[in-house]
Amino acid sequence: MVKSLTSHRPLLAVGLKVTAIGLFTTMAAIIKATADHVPAGEAVFFRSLFAVPIIVIWLMMRGELRHGLIAKNPMGHVWRGVLGTSAMGLTFTGLGMLPLPEVTAIGFATPIFTLILAAIFLGETIRLIRISAVVVGLAGVMIMIWPRLSGGADIGDTATLGAILILIATIARAMVQIHIRQLVQTEHTAAIVFYFSITATGLSLLTLPFGWQVPSWDILLMLIASGFIGGVAQILVTSSYRFAAASMLAPYDYASMLFAIVIGYVWFAELPTLVMLAGATLVIAGNAVVIWRESRLGVARGKARPMMDPKGG
Repeated sequence: MVKSLTSHRPLLAVGLKVTAIGLFTTMAAIIKATADHVPAGEAVFFRSLFAVPIIVIWLMMRGELRHGLIAKNPMGHVWRGVLGTSAMGLTFTGLGMLPLPEVTAIGFATPIFTLILAAIFLGETIRLIRISAVVVGLAGVMIMIWPRLSGGADIGDTATLGAILILIATIARAMVQIHIRQLVQTEHTAAIVFYFSITATGLSLLTLPFGWQVPSWDILLMLIASGFIGGVAQILVTSSYRFAAASMLAPYDYASMLFAIVIGYVWFAELPTLVMLAGATLVIAGNAVVIWRESRLGVARGKARPMMDPKGG
């Protein structure tokens, strides 16, 4: 779905990217608000199913629908679906257990884990600068989750379990990015986005025997809205990369923390702790080094980033 840069319109690109980030954060807040009413697997179903018509309409408007229906590597799409759906389900579960800003902050570690996994599975070389970024980022992660793991906390504690699930989801999203780096060698990006929504919808149905609930009308509307909002956000973030380079837009991902703090406070009366903010600052610093280094090296894979991580999958 991601095309090469077609024109340099930085203000439009930033507007699209920031709007998308705001919508993704709103979607996460909606999922959090429904967490006490429906299980995570059911939320994944609605999030995925109702994003499909938005994606299909957009692909039709761009004349790319046929690319979205061609799968040269079907099993590659299946594995992308398994990894992405698992990440989404874990994230949705964790949203019901932790404050929205904390979930957002831990999620910032995805690029750090991606670097580590790229070195392990793809044999990519990580030199001193990026090793330092990894160390700083991991230190930030440990600072954020340590209060949940120390002081006599046990895995049965809701917040402790939530932190562990979000951390695993973050690693799973990094695995998704590694997998997509290989998948884009043979598959059109439209196909990757389209089939992920389809497979996530199908895989979520496997959780049907494990406690799905018939939602009330207001919860149902919120779940449907999460799908529509997620689909629109994906389109906006993808479109933003047509008007500016990935390296320029990457720092705006961290606007999600501002949105999460505001929405978390207004909707859920949540406030971030100083420890969480300190850890998030270190993670962002580590990511900033990675962004700077990869922009200097001209790493082409950064251009595929917006479709790699559709916020939760």
